[in-house]
Amino acid sequence: MQISGVTIQGGMNILPAGGSSPTPGGSGFQGTISGYASGGKSGGSRLSAIQKYSFTSDGNASNIGNLTVGRSALAGQSSSVSGYSTGGSDSVFLNLIDKFPFASEGNASDVGDLTVTIANGTGQSSSENGYSTGGNRGAPTYAKSPNIEKFSFSSDGNASNVASLDAAVDQPSGQSSTDNGYVSGGSGSSRGQIVIQKFPFASDDDSTDIGDLTRSVETPMGQSSTVSGYVSGGSPGGSGQTTIDKFPFASDSNASDVADLFQGARYGSGSSSTASGYVAGTNSPVNDTIQKFSFASDQNGTDVGDLVTGAEMITGQQY
Repeated sequence: MQISGVTIQGGMNILPAGGSSPTPGGSGFQGTISGYASGGKSGGSRLSAIQKYSFTSDGNASNIGNLTVGRSALAGQSSSVSGYSTGGSDSVFLNLIDKFPFASEGNASDVGDLTVTIANGTGQSSSENGYSTGGNRGAPTYAKSPNIEKFSFSSDGNASNVASLDAAVDQPSGQSSTDNGYVSGGSGSSRGQIVIQKFPFASDDDSTDIGDLTRSVETPMGQSSTVSGYVSGGSPGGSGQTTIDKFPFASDSNASDVADLFQGARYGSGSSSTASGYVAGTNSPVNDTIQKFSFASDQNGTDVGDLVTGAEMITGQQY
């Protein structure tokens, strides 16, 4: 069975887009300083490394700390001051919520638990809360999860299951606007693989189907500008796809194919600055490439640096 950690922005990610921030790091679902690629898998080993790369200049990543447990197939979330990694697998599926500080480089701490063990999920972030959505419940049934779980950024603690997805999926991508979280694509029914789902941050309501991607896709990476969500790369196929889909936040409608990644990618991490979307790592084959594409113009991605350790099934955050 294949499992993946994709996000967005993850995960993956937050203060209102375009609003002020109490830190120089930006809104959370968009950063101004750094992107992060956390955990993952390389050469059969599950990684604990938190790798950081600059948004202000193109270049290679550095290792700045470790997760509490080396794991792959995890989801990422970002507040204005901390990065979070949720769920994942270290040979068994986990329910961990890890938090690491942006302002000082250091290791993550275990600050709470999800309501269920989960891998292959994705993450979203509001100004107040992190969300873990979708994924796979693991043995014995490996059922796809419909859960929308929420945990607080202001105080450490466990998540609560606050709503359900319209279509249960694993291996989706995640996006965040000021007001809503999005779950795009994923492994499941043919409908789940193409649908864009939206849920509100202001109320604990279920997601709704608000449009379609240009293709059926699983294991893609998610990014967010202030006005659009992006679904980049993904599977199926023996190697990652290059397609970058974009959909608007202002209206519920289908995505359009606006550009291509520098190289095909799947099972990578997604992060967002105020100007660009980033993809780090992939398993097509496993490599260390950091790719960047512009939000302002629909142009193809470029190779802007390398991770310290190439990885797949990795997740992203931004500061």
